[in-house]
Amino acid sequence: MDNCSHTQNHANCIENVPIFSGLNDKEMLEIAHITTAQTFKKGEMLYLAGDMSGKLYVLHTGKVKVARFNPNGKEQVIRLIGPGEFMGELSLFSSVPLTDNAEALETSTLCIIEGSKLMERMGKYPTIAFKVMDVLSKRLEKAENLIEEISLTSVEQRIAGALLSSADASGNIVLGMKKGDFASQLGMSQETLSRKLAAFQEEGLIELSGPRKMKIVDIAGLSSKRDTAMNDVSS
Repeated sequence: MDNCSHTQNHANCIENVPIFSGLNDKEMLEIAHITTAQTFKKGEMLYLAGDMSGKLYVLHTGKVKVARFNPNGKEQVIRLIGPGEFMGELSLFSSVPLTDNAEALETSTLCIIEGSKLMERMGKYPTIAFKVMDVLSKRLEKAENLIEEISLTSVEQRIAGALLSSADASGNIVLGMKKGDFASQLGMSQETLSRKLAAFQEEGLIELSGPRKMKIVDIAGLSSKRDTAMNDVSS
């Protein structure tokens, strides 16, 4: 692994992270000195549930999936991580093992920060701690909203809402993840998702053009699916 303070490329890893955006050059250099860079190939695991990490993983380039497995082996996608975002933060504040698995969805470069040394910097620069808390509170709010959505909305409502929020101005959708991961994020099986998408196509709401590509052809109709309470709440 290369020290991130040795190259401008790795320095940018720190500069592009929102939680460090309020630091000056000297303070940025302090963070860079406790950071190392590592590149993972597509499909490689950054860490596994049960690992004792004590590190903060900041994504510089690429895409990472954070997920958990239930006792039956079913995967639940927690979130997708993009450049500038971080993961593994819970191990910084407790001595318990990591509970998530992190997998590189494409070749990804991460800056890995030693947790104990970062905690020292947090004491020195409270702004970092406040920004970490802000991000964690937003993640908690998002998780709570997802729990509420899964509990109170139907499968069709969830899918319709996700498609509408994922479409561009022309109604085109290109999923940035596997269909199974997309289904997992919505709290359903891939089979249920595929069945409902096929039904939406039969109703003339969308056009499927590939495993991850589709187009909304009836925005009003799909919006109605999202906004109208349905009786089918199974997944």
